Amino acid sequence: MADSITVEEETVSKRLPTIILEEDSPYAKKLWVNPTRTCDCKPTHINCMTAKEWLKSQLGVWQFFYEKRDVRNKKIHPATFPIALAKKVIELFTHSGELVLDPFVGSGTTLVAASDLNRNAAGFDLQKEYIQLCAKRLAENTNMFNHANQIAVQDNAINIPLYIEKESVSLIWTSPPYANLLNRKRKNKSRRNRKNEQLGKIEQYSQDERDLGTLDLKDYSRAMGDIYERLLPLLRPKGHCVINVPDMWWENQRITIHVSLIEELRRRGYELRNVIIWDRMNIVNQIGIFGWPSNYITMGVTFEYLLDFWRPARTDNR
Repeated sequence: MADSITVEEETVSKRLPTIILEEDSPYAKKLWVNPTRTCDCKPTHINCMTAKEWLKSQLGVWQFFYEKRDVRNKKIHPATFPIALAKKVIELFTHSGELVLDPFVGSGTTLVAASDLNRNAAGFDLQKEYIQLCAKRLAENTNMFNHANQIAVQDNAINIPLYIEKESVSLIWTSPPYANLLNRKRKNKSRRNRKNEQLGKIEQYSQDERDLGTLDLKDYSRAMGDIYERLLPLLRPKGHCVINVPDMWWENQRITIHVSLIEELRRRGYELRNVIIWDRMNIVNQIGIFGWPSNYITMGVTFEYLLDFWRPARTDNR
């Protein structure tokens, strides 16, 4: 595992890729990150992609595969996404050397992807065990071409502005807690014949009152809005913010998490640019017969939404 420290210094050394803050530790005032481009792209370009790579990204439905480095064990983390997904988003909206921010870093997939792509990255999470997992994964992910810093910090996402300079972030990318989607016993038919001990389990990250995964949709949306309103000044003008979320079924009603987040972030100053579908059919192992024969319910596990916002460009009166 990579070295970890309790931060008391005003500035964090660039030689320390992972930081673990104890609950009673004073906040670091700023992380050492230089978000300057290290590529030779023209100033007007939004990424380092070739025309052929750009063309492949125009499709509004994406698919990805897991690889050996991905975390698949739900006992380690209940809700992970492929490294390939994080790399796609980071490549599309940043240049080499620029800064990526993940406010709910979880198992650290964003940091691993940033290391692969030579992007600076900072990830935050409430749970110390996940920050330690980030440290372990970064230590195991050797990339001789990575000259950037990937940093994981244990703290509440609401405190991120204490660490990051204004207008220094090129991309905010995350898969946040999905309201209280995981905070209930798993009863899905598709889990009954699996030997993965998921049936009847509550897979929620924690019962910490600060954990967004314990909140109903209304409180969750407001809390996300509070966090992202504080993150907006950190994002450079026309910098993108991509959030991965599904919808969910609760007591035979469809809970439209993605609609609530779109409305909330618009109220907080973000502009919605695109909605991309992450088609997960190629990585779904088994499909249960939901609602048959009397109630049509679509399989929520077969797709998720990638909500692409940006911070609008400045105007003369802003």
